[in-house]
Amino acid sequence: MIGGLRRLLGRLLPEPRSDAAGPSPELAAAVLLVEMARADHRLDPREDQEIQRQLQASFGLDERGAAELLASARQLAEESVSLHEFTRSLHSGLDYREKLRIVQMLWQVALADRELDKYEDYLVGKVAGLMYVSRGDVIRLRQQVLDSLPPPPEG
Repeated sequence: MIGGLRRLLGRLLPEPRSDAAGPSPELAAAVLLVEMARADHRLDPREDQEIQRQLQASFGLDERGAAELLASARQLAEESVSLHEFTRSLHSGLDYREKLRIVQMLWQVALADRELDKYEDYLVGKVAGLMYVSRGDVIRLRQQVLDSLPPPPEG
C-alpha cells in the first residue's frame, strides 16, 4: 500500500532539480562578478578583463576554463531574478576568509575602470550583507583594492 503510494507520488511530482543545492561557489561568485560589471549600466572591457583575471587567479582556471565559467555565469545572470540564490550558496559553502575574498573580487571588478559608481558600491554592500561580512571588513577591503591600483596613465 505505502509502496504504491510512493510510486504514484513519484510519477506525479516533478523530478528534483539537480542544482537544488544551488550553484557551485565558483559559479555563484562568477555570476556576482558579472552583476558587478553590469551594475553601473556601462560595458567596460577593463571590467570584463578583470573578471577573467579574478576567475583564473582565484579558482586556478586556465584562460579557456575561465571563459567557459564566465559564459555560464552570464547566461545564469540573465535568467536570474535575484542574487539570493548565489549569496546563499556562498554564505553556506564558504568560511569567513573565503567570503572576504569574494568581496575583494567584487571591489576589484567595480574599480577596474577606476570609477566607483553608487550602484556598484551598493551592490558590494548588499552582497556582503547577505553573506554576513562586516561593514568594517567591506570598507577595509575597498581601501586595500584602491591602494593596490596602479597609477593612472599620464596624458
